[in-house]
Amino acid sequence: MVAMSCFENDVTRTYLLLGGKRTIHASIETALDAHDLIVRGLPLTALIHLVNETPMLSSGDTLEKAIGISPRTLQRHKKEDTSKPLSVEQSNRIWRFTKILGRAIEVLGSKEEAELWMGQPAFGLENRKPIDLLASAPGAEVVQDYLTRIEYGIYM
Repeated sequence: MVAMSCFENDVTRTYLLLGGKRTIHASIETALDAHDLIVRGLPLTALIHLVNETPMLSSGDTLEKAIGISPRTLQRHKKEDTSKPLSVEQSNRIWRFTKILGRAIEVLGSKEEAELWMGQPAFGLENRKPIDLLASAPGAEVVQDYLTRIEYGIYM
């Protein structure tokens, strides 16, 4: 049996946080599967599942900071054709947020702790909130790197 790469663990964890086969209607097992899904567009049901299961996304402007979708836009999407996939940009931001949330859960031990951590200023991020850095790929990389430092006990 071939060992699963670290990224494939991230893929599986992210896929499950988005509702898995129940919301995505396909098996996603590798990074290439995830890429193909994002290019096709995530189904709205995966975003709805994520929002329903992640309380921090329902407070203030967190949904827009994390994913780039306002609560009003989400409501409009729900009223329209829910089978229409989200855009590549929206899908990419949803996947990126969910991947980082999954990693934070792994490092910090619980979903509640991960959500709390994402909304609090972090010393190792120049007192910025991790959630505020997810609007860009470089910001998300900084958060990912910081989670790795936390995992290994290096906070500066």
